[in-house]
Amino acid sequence: MTPTITGLYAGLLALMFVPLSFRVIRMRYRKRIGIMDGGDREMGRAMRAHGNLTEYVPLALILMALVEINGAPLYLVHLYGAVLVGGRVLHAFGLSRSSGASRPRVVGMIATFVVIVSTGITAITQFTGT
Repeated sequence: MTPTITGLYAGLLALMFVPLSFRVIRMRYRKRIGIMDGGDREMGRAMRAHGNLTEYVPLALILMALVEINGAPLYLVHLYGAVLVGGRVLHAFGLSRSSGASRPRVVGMIATFVVIVSTGITAITQFTGT
């Protein structure tokens, strides 16, 4: 089986990755910050919104692809993907607005962890056949 459903969500997340990257690049240029955040809180938030996506999404997508390839119900793979994309949008939105805890940021991280844990458990159960 080819992980076509996972490909859909990987594509959507790629379309989210590029604007977050460009936001950091534009801000670096505008604020003349060559490396790190230069002590600028806005720059730090932009970097973390981008960095957080790059840290969590690859593992989630790999797990989604594996459970899809191993025959998980298609609705379940779609559910994982929708929750992951929604969570990442919420997290980026929340972190863009405030460096402290915010409801969108917290809900976004919880959604991301739910997908990683759920796909991890699904992958294990597929392996063990239970």
